[in-house]
Amino acid sequence: QVRVVESGGGLVQAGGSLRLSCAASGIFSINAMGWYRQAPGKQRELVASITSGGNTNYADSVKGRFTISRDNAKNTVYLQMNSLKPEDTAVYYCNAEVRLATFRNDYWGQGTQVTVSS
Repeated sequence: QVRVVESGGGLVQAGGSLRLSCAASGIFSINAMGWYRQAPGKQRELVASITSGGNTNYADSVKGRFTISRDNAKNTVYLQMNSLKPEDTAVYYCNAEVRLATFRNDYWGQGTQVTVSS
């Protein structure tokens, strides 16, 4: 059974920190794992991603504040969010990407709410 399960969201004051976790199960040959977010009335956007080799990519708006990490053995990805701002408020979604020669798919979690109060 394929599952992508996020945890760690919540309410925090501006300047605070949160750590999101995402565990993927039932999925093989995962290439990249990442975090996306969607604020009300806005499109879903990439926050950060990390490949199985450890290469990372960040949105400009979170560089220097967020850190993505990954445990390949557990198919788990983390997002450490520091110096949070009200504009970071959104539903955060975990993504697991499979890119094989004969099969491509993206698996998504159900999302976890992050709310930053001013």
